[in-house]
Amino acid sequence: MLTPNIDLKGKTILVTGSAGFIGSNLVTELIKSVPDVKIIGFDSVNDYYDVSLKEYRLDCISRLAAGTSSCSYKFIKGNLADKELINDIFASEKPDVVVNLAAQAGVRYSITNPDAYIQSNLIGFYNILEACRYNPVQHLVYASSSSVYGSNKKVPYSTEDKVDNPVSLYAATKKSNELLAHAYSKLYDIPCTGLRFFTVYGPAGRPDMAYFGFTNKLIKGETISIFNYGNCLRDFTYVDDIVEGVRRVMHKAPARVQGEDGLPVPPYAVYNIGNSAPENLLDFVTILQEELVRAGVLPEDYDFEAHKKLVPMQAGDVSVTYADTSALERDFGFRPSTPLRLGLRRFAEWYRSFYQVNTKI
Repeated sequence: MLTPNIDLKGKTILVTGSAGFIGSNLVTELIKSVPDVKIIGFDSVNDYYDVSLKEYRLDCISRLAAGTSSCSYKFIKGNLADKELINDIFASEKPDVVVNLAAQAGVRYSITNPDAYIQSNLIGFYNILEACRYNPVQHLVYASSSSVYGSNKKVPYSTEDKVDNPVSLYAATKKSNELLAHAYSKLYDIPCTGLRFFTVYGPAGRPDMAYFGFTNKLIKGETISIFNYGNCLRDFTYVDDIVEGVRRVMHKAPARVQGEDGLPVPPYAVYNIGNSAPENLLDFVTILQEELVRAGVLPEDYDFEAHKKLVPMQAGDVSVTYADTSALERDFGFRPSTPLRLGLRRFAEWYRSFYQVNTKI
């Protein structure tokens, strides 16, 4: 395993996308586990999906931080594409570690709203890199995506695979992030680690994700569309496993070393974080339905067959995602392992509580 070279205790950590699904969970974990930490949360809180969900996450963080004397927490609302604001934050807060999770997410949305992806994922990420260039940041950790693998036929997906054929603009922007980070790491000696996340799910997640969207439709009596006639495999990864992976990576920045030619090797790395156990989409839907009934979100006599429809593959999608996490295990001694049923059970219980649904009463 790699030797930790960053002690987060007492450090200032900037987390962009802190009102988002992964970002809010990461901030929560850092508040709970890192002594004397100073956390700067940053998010635009845009309306890509229900803003009240983002506000709920931020409120949970604020209440936790207020009751924790050993940490400092500050939230800044702003746009990642605002270069002046980003520079001001770095100048005033002087972050030691930056975790860039802010991005415009979603494959399908990128087909109809490309500008949002250029502004956030390209210009915004460039602004982060530039700020890291001119400030003594010890480690930049940033979110990439399993989408970069496109329609790669080789499974499981390895970070050693070529990823030159994205099938969506979203995937193209994430691949661009990796290329930009590598260049900045090489040119300016910035330790950078990219993380390719695989189908993250869990409580208080994103409503545009399948498990959340399916639940919203089923509870309204609407029909859910199962793409590629259900012949899809997804490497569903529970959010707590993602956060644990990010936390471990934050402690271990890529080393600054010289290569055999005597020239500096870019302090740069990329890892997959996935469950390494792809689930068939029809099996996933069955488990979700069972857990929604168990939690009381849906009645026991719900007619699932009448509310699902098998449809062709949609544009920008792929049939399989499957993470090779051997490098993550080798360097950090960790691999995600939360079973899908347990993760969906926690989601169903959260959904019942948050939306105050209970068909068993």
